Amino acid sequence: MSRVAAGIGASEVADARTAGREAAANALGELAGASPALVIVYSSIRYDFAELLAGIRELTGATPLVGATSCGHFFDGRLVDAGEGVAVLVLSTGDYHFGVASVTNVTGRGVAAGRELAESAKAAAGDVRLDHAAVLLLADGLQPEQQTLINGIYAFSGVKVPVVGGAAADDRQLTGTKVFHGDQVLSDAAVAVWIDSPRPLTVAVAHGWTAQGLPMLVTRADGPIIYEIGGRPSSQVMEEQFRPAEAEAADDEDADRWYSAHALGLVEPDGSMLVRGVYRDPEGLMRTLVPVPAYAAVQVVTADADALLDVTETVANNALENTDPGVLLGFSCVARLDILRDRSPEEPGLLQKAAGAARTFGFFTYGEFARTKSVAGVHNATLTAIAL
Repeated sequence: MSRVAAGIGASEVADARTAGREAAANALGELAGASPALVIVYSSIRYDFAELLAGIRELTGATPLVGATSCGHFFDGRLVDAGEGVAVLVLSTGDYHFGVASVTNVTGRGVAAGRELAESAKAAAGDVRLDHAAVLLLADGLQPEQQTLINGIYAFSGVKVPVVGGAAADDRQLTGTKVFHGDQVLSDAAVAVWIDSPRPLTVAVAHGWTAQGLPMLVTRADGPIIYEIGGRPSSQVMEEQFRPAEAEAADDEDADRWYSAHALGLVEPDGSMLVRGVYRDPEGLMRTLVPVPAYAAVQVVTADADALLDVTETVANNALENTDPGVLLGFSCVARLDILRDRSPEEPGLLQKAAGAARTFGFFTYGEFARTKSVAGVHNATLTAIAL
């Protein structure tokens, strides 16, 4: 077995091309002579992306490149705050075969776009077929087709191929997220890496949220807007779950914290929950980051810093089980930072501690992708990982 080699570089230089070159040079310098096979880039929206990618590709050349804008990123146990730079991961082939593809104009055709994306990425991996595979997915974090995109990937690849990744972010601006493919900067788009592997690849996922109260039905919803839960205004139902101190906190200068510390848990058939972040828009309507269908069973969920951090080791250990990886790829939600606050550096630190000799590399997302045993695979406020 040939262990994948991983090199990581980062830069916080203001000039985009210089930052790209600096990060790429540092990453390539850590490959110890191994040939690069895949480049992954996570970046603040502060940069001119054409210049940033040009600087990276001056050194990485035609090596397949994917990436996304972020809301902060992390590597080797270090947290880099939102707006603070770019990070580059360069991987050798190891035992894997990588194929990269992208799709645009995803909105309104999520299933078809997902199928096209998976088929193109698999074809790009070449004719050599190993026994196992996984799909690494990065998608525009503000387009509404994240779940249908995964449905399309699932329809092509089947139940045995897990999907992992994250929705691009934009330093909390909520004005436009981007994904990268080669020298292209794409909106309303997704990019994927088909990973052929000689061994099973485990997608690990956990959130640390706990339910408050009994399950209820969503009785009126329209896409991302939830009007009623149990026949009553959704905002009223949510606020009834707050403890007094939390209700008061909703009125302070950090007025949106309440929907970070509270969310909806979408109850799955097996009793598990998918977390769905919720917030009130300027008109007072309750919105979710991922649509919740009418008549879905939900519970209000909450979490504190200890609960979120407690799942970090479990996620890492599950992803690392029965493998000797070169890198652990992680995807964590920006909503977790809102709860962790000054303890935010602890999550990447714990992830690196559990990873041991393997490198760690990831970013803070507007949604996490982890489809393992079911079609549903879009998460909020969750930590997910895969080891290569």
